[in-house]
Amino acid sequence: MFHREGQKIILFTFLIVAGIILASQFYVNIAWLRWGLQIAAIILLILILQFFRNPTRKTIKNFDEILAPVDGKVVVIEEVEETEFFHEKRRQVSIFMSPINVHVTRYPASGTIQYSKYHPGKYLVAWHPKSSTENERTTVVIRTPKFGDILYRQIAGAMARRIVNYAEEGENVQQGDDAGFIKFGSRVDLLLPLDCAVTVKLNQKVTGAKTCIAAIAVKKDEEQEATD
Repeated sequence: MFHREGQKIILFTFLIVAGIILASQFYVNIAWLRWGLQIAAIILLILILQFFRNPTRKTIKNFDEILAPVDGKVVVIEEVEETEFFHEKRRQVSIFMSPINVHVTRYPASGTIQYSKYHPGKYLVAWHPKSSTENERTTVVIRTPKFGDILYRQIAGAMARRIVNYAEEGENVQQGDDAGFIKFGSRVDLLLPLDCAVTVKLNQKVTGAKTCIAAIAVKKDEEQEATD
């Protein structure tokens, strides 16, 4: 299954590949060159299909957990000052997606969209510290039943040139549903409450709509009651 954002690109690539194969078959007399062109064209098609794949995932919805919005590797876990919406300190967890990862963005929690804004910007490499505030990006805030407001930010990378964001203010969304797409290498930041319990580690690989990124922190008195 392929994401709808890739349908035109996949069709265009298929036509180009078919054209290269047919042209080389009839007009290229050197065997090694003909086979080389055909193999290169097929590899290009496979890469495009691989990039726009959209695996079906059954999400077990849980109000007590924030799930990974994308596939990738955790590259940042730190406390930061969020200046666009909250204007206060938040716990940031950033996930870097390489070109071979699934690039579908999924809602990390169920709730109501409070804020959704696109920002044009630069195309620094996605792991650059300033990419969160200077690159092309979208910012989305979800009001959740347990965590309050959480923010996720789609960030374009050096290769990415288009971010697709489906979130609309006032819309009710469900954890794990399709929230958008980032084309060709990128990053997603999660800005969470300071009192939540982050459940992932640096360099850990995560799976969108599957891996728990953070959970409701259990207070010490509740832990004591549980052990009594």
